[in-house]
Amino acid sequence: MKYLKDILCEVSIIAVYGDLNIEVSQISFDSRELQKGAVFVAQKGLSVDGHLYIEKAITLGASSIICEEVPQEILENITYIQVKDSDDSLAILASNFYDNPSGKLKLVGITGTNGKTTIASLLYKLFKKAGYKTGLISTVKIIVDTTEFNATHTTPDSVTINQYLDQMVTNGVDYCFMEVSSHGIHQKRTGGLEFSGGIFTNLSHDHLDYHNSFATYRDVKKSFFDSLPREAFALTNLDDKNGSIMLQNTKAKKRTYALKTLADYKAKIIEKNFSGTLLSINGTEVWTQLIGSFNAYNLLAIIGTANELGLDELETLTIISELESVNGRFENIVSENGVIAIVDYAHTPDALKNVLETINDIRKDNEKLITVIGCGGNRDKTKRPKMAHIASQLSTQVIFTSDNPRRENPHTILEEMEAGVSLENIKKTLTITDRRQAIKTACKFSDTGDILLIAGKGHENYQEVNGERIHFDDLVEVKKCFNLLKE
Repeated sequence: MKYLKDILCEVSIIAVYGDLNIEVSQISFDSRELQKGAVFVAQKGLSVDGHLYIEKAITLGASSIICEEVPQEILENITYIQVKDSDDSLAILASNFYDNPSGKLKLVGITGTNGKTTIASLLYKLFKKAGYKTGLISTVKIIVDTTEFNATHTTPDSVTINQYLDQMVTNGVDYCFMEVSSHGIHQKRTGGLEFSGGIFTNLSHDHLDYHNSFATYRDVKKSFFDSLPREAFALTNLDDKNGSIMLQNTKAKKRTYALKTLADYKAKIIEKNFSGTLLSINGTEVWTQLIGSFNAYNLLAIIGTANELGLDELETLTIISELESVNGRFENIVSENGVIAIVDYAHTPDALKNVLETINDIRKDNEKLITVIGCGGNRDKTKRPKMAHIASQLSTQVIFTSDNPRRENPHTILEEMEAGVSLENIKKTLTITDRRQAIKTACKFSDTGDILLIAGKGHENYQEVNGERIHFDDLVEVKKCFNLLKE
């Protein structure tokens, strides 16, 4: 059992009202999920202010309150602690409550616009194949050695992170690889964690509805590297113009990877097709089932991380050649008549451009590239015309369709996408709001040897419409069209 006084270490406290020598059963920021004896942390969220729920939290059993603003009415049997920053305090409290589990294993954080899931997931597979107990915290799933849990956010809240890390420590996990989103950094969800390393993938247009400007988005990412300890490593993509910026103020050991410039981990693409890529990495040739230059960058980050963590180089390269792509990331199937369908999560302009250019580098002139693409609702609207322009410019034919409209009118989203199509490309485009019909139509348009790209949702097995999640899986729909699954 923990005592309140013991879990307040390193919390920036302004004032204390009440007894600190009380037992704590739980740390919670949700007044709906409280145990008796819980510490309730009142956060000033984007849409809801937790300070409004302090009274409810006490009624449900909270014995102490962490808050930025102390209520006017102070109850005698309740401890109130006024702090400078509730988000920061929650992260530290959570880490202390679970005995700082991140310091008991090697935790590596991966941040950037694209590639986080692939790198984290393949690092998990690599270290598992190398014989280590390994953990994963990602967009797709959370894994404690071999036990899988569903993921709800790219980077979970700080209490959830520490709960899983604590489970990993209990199960003897040696390494954990974790996606670190800009939202997670900005909302202090990764505060209080001890990282052994950090990886920067790239930076492009995304989440500007949240961060307001690209500079702010970049600086939030940079703050993750600024906070790394001296004992950690900071591995960055030097070909990205923001790669060197990430290293400017870090105390961690600086390491780089690149395809185009001199770096600690350097690769050259020798050959590529739809079955894989032949790379020369620091002078050693290796064949991988992963496809495209963007995956070459991902593999460099993986190899660099394995090396910095002390894995044998030859063993790393051997396992790399065995690894398959992550679900929903350039995942491809072939129809009986030779149409290649690729399902990919690409939902940013840069990611979509990378996937389309990779396909165009491989396909022959007589093979059509048919793209099905949409944009999510209630998210950054400025990328909609950009993605439509890229899709229509780099594809033989494009079908605009619904993605996750959420609470927006899907027709409005599609109209905003269509506005980005240049006059010479209008004849290439078609709009079908229903995503299932859009995929069926694309399949009907395709002939032997053609490539069909279904972009934007990847691993997601749902569509979010008017606040409701409806089951929908791009890969399943394509398989039905190819008669590989029954309707």
